Amino acid sequence: MTMDLRTRLVSAALAPLGLALLFTGCGDDSTTSATDASTGGTGSASATTSGTSGTSGTSGTSVSTSGSGSGTMGSTSASGTTTTSETTSGGPTSGTSGGPTTTTTDSSTSGTSGTTGGVCEEGTVICEDGVAKVCDGMGGYSSEEACNDECAPGLGCVLCVPGSSQCNGEQVEVCNDQGDGWAPGETCDGIQGLMCDEQLGACVGACANLGLSYVGCDYYASVTLQYDLYNTAPKDVFAVAVANTADQIASVTITRGANVVAMQDVPANSVKVITLPWVNELTKGNGPSAKVVDGAYRIRSTNPVTVYQFNPLASTTTNDASLLLPVNTWGMDYLTASWGHWNSIPAFYAVVASQDGTTVNLSPSATGKSIKAGAGVNADGTGQVMLDEGDVLQVITNSGDITGTIVSADKPVEVFGGHKCTNVPFDKSACDHLEEAMFPIDTLAKEYIVVPPVQVPNNNLDKAQMVRVVASQDNTTLTFDPDQPVNKVLAKAGDFVELAMTTAAFKVSSDKKILVAQYMVGQSAGFGTSDPAMVLAVPAEQYRTDYLFFAATNWVANFVDIIAPAGATVTVDGANVNAWTPVGATGFSVAHVQLSNAGNGNHTVNANQKVGISVYGVQSAGSYWFPGGLDLDVLPQ
Repeated sequence: MTMDLRTRLVSAALAPLGLALLFTGCGDDSTTSATDASTGGTGSASATTSGTSGTSGTSGTSVSTSGSGSGTMGSTSASGTTTTSETTSGGPTSGTSGGPTTTTTDSSTSGTSGTTGGVCEEGTVICEDGVAKVCDGMGGYSSEEACNDECAPGLGCVLCVPGSSQCNGEQVEVCNDQGDGWAPGETCDGIQGLMCDEQLGACVGACANLGLSYVGCDYYASVTLQYDLYNTAPKDVFAVAVANTADQIASVTITRGANVVAMQDVPANSVKVITLPWVNELTKGNGPSAKVVDGAYRIRSTNPVTVYQFNPLASTTTNDASLLLPVNTWGMDYLTASWGHWNSIPAFYAVVASQDGTTVNLSPSATGKSIKAGAGVNADGTGQVMLDEGDVLQVITNSGDITGTIVSADKPVEVFGGHKCTNVPFDKSACDHLEEAMFPIDTLAKEYIVVPPVQVPNNNLDKAQMVRVVASQDNTTLTFDPDQPVNKVLAKAGDFVELAMTTAAFKVSSDKKILVAQYMVGQSAGFGTSDPAMVLAVPAEQYRTDYLFFAATNWVANFVDIIAPAGATVTVDGANVNAWTPVGATGFSVAHVQLSNAGNGNHTVNANQKVGISVYGVQSAGSYWFPGGLDLDVLPQ
C-alpha cells in the first residue's frame, strides 16, 4: 500500500478525533508531515491526545501503523485500551479492508483479551501493531509473530485480510477466506461508465450499487419463436425500447457476441426504440430444441435505464412484449409459465447466460414431458446444458404444456416463457404470440392481487382473462378472496391450477411461494378488441412508489392498470387517478388508465404508497402485456 493512500485512510479514521499524524520513514529517522503525498518507503504513524478523565488504564489514545501495512487505531474505554485494527491490502493497487476488528487490553493484566475486560481464550489469535499474538488463556501469549504483509484476527499473518478488496486495473479482486490469495470479483465495465476506485477497491459510477429492481445498466434481450408470417424484416422487426431514468444522457451499446450491433444516446428522461436483426435460429420453424451460441443481445448503458423487448414491434396480428430484468437481479432457480402445445404449434421457454461455463439443469413439470429433443435436452424434458455468456437455450414442445418446468443453474440466468402462437382458450381465435421474462423463485411471494384488463372500446367493462397459479414447492395450499372454483392443493412443485375465463378480481394466498400468470383471451371470446397476451402478476412486496415505463405509441389503445392500497394518492403522467374499484375486501383497489399516444411513449406513475402496475396495448386481433416494473428483492420462504 502506498504511503499516500495509507496517510489518507488513517487521517480519515482520525478526523472525528481531531488527531494529527506524524510519519517516520523506515529508511531514516526523519519526520514527515502526514499530508506530504511525496513520502516514499514504508512508514509508521503515531498520534497522541491528552488523558481522558475517568478512563482507567490509559492516558490517551494512540494510533500506529506497522511497516507491514497494517495499522491499529486506539480509543479509550473505562476498562482499558480498545484497539481497532484496520488493514489495507497490498497488491497491484491499493484497496480497502474487510472492516475493523476490535480487541481490548485489560488494565489489570498484561495480556490482550478478545472480549472487553476479560482474558482471551487459549489459542485465540489477535493482532496488535502488525504482530499476530496467540493467547495462552492466562492473560499472556504463547507465541508472537511480526507479519510481513497483513495480520487478520483469528488467522494471524496472512497475505491479505479476508474480504478486503483491491483494484487490478479495472478488475476488482477480493481476498479469499484463508487470506492467502486474491480471487476475481466484479469487473468495472467501462461501457457501463464504471471504473475501479483504487482507494475503495470497488467499482464506482452511476451504474454501481443500483439495488434490486427493474432499473439497471446491463440487460440481455432474446428473440424467441414467432409465427413465421410475422418474423421477417422489413415488414416486421424485433426491437427493444430503452427508457432513460436519469437526468443526463445515457449512452447505450448493444452487442451480440464480440460484435457491436448498435450504439445510441438516449436523452435524459426520454426513450429510444432500437430495431435489431431477427435471430433466425430462435424465431423460425417449430424446433427442435437448440442452443444458439451468442444468440442474445447484450444491452449496456452508462446510466440507469429500463428496457422492454417487442416481438415484433409493429402492431401486427401476433405480438407480445417482455419487461427485461437487469443482470444483477437474475437468479439461479425459476418456474416457467407458458401455454399448451396447440394445433401443431409449439410452446417454448428460453434460457440466457451472462457468464461462461453456466450449467443449466431442466426438471419438467408433470405436463411438460414431451419435448423436441436437441442440444442436450431429452425428449422427456430433462437435460443438462452448458452455456457461455450470451448463449441462448430454447426448449420447444412436441406436445403437452411446459408450464411449471423448473430451470436451475449454477450461475445466474435469465428465463423467458411463452408460445409461438396460440389461442386462449384453445377454442377461441385468434392465435397470438406469448412471451414474458420469468421472475426468479427467490423473488416470488405467497400472496398476489390479480385483476383483469379492461375491454376496448368499452373500457368501462373488464376483459376476461385466464389465470394460472404454479407451485414452487410440494404440498402447496391455496386460498382465494373471493373464492374461486379451482383445486386448492398442489401436490408437487411445478403443478398448477388454471382459472377458466373470468372477469373476477381476487387475492390468491398460499402457504408457500407461488408464480401467478395471467392470459388475455382471444378476440372471438367476446370481450372486446385484442388477442392473447401474457403477463406475470407482481406481489405487493415488490410494489414501488415510482415507475418510468414505455408504451408503444402505434397501438389503437394503451393502458396502465394500477393496484393500490385503499386511500393511496396516485398520479399517471402527473394527473391524479380518481376512478378506483375495490378488489373485494382485500384492502386494495384497481384503476384502469388509458395512456396518451402523443409523445415518445414514456410514462410515469407516482404514489405516496407502494403500488403495482401492468401495461398493455391492444388492436384488432393483437395485443401485448407486461409488468410495468417492480422491485426484485429476495423474499423469505
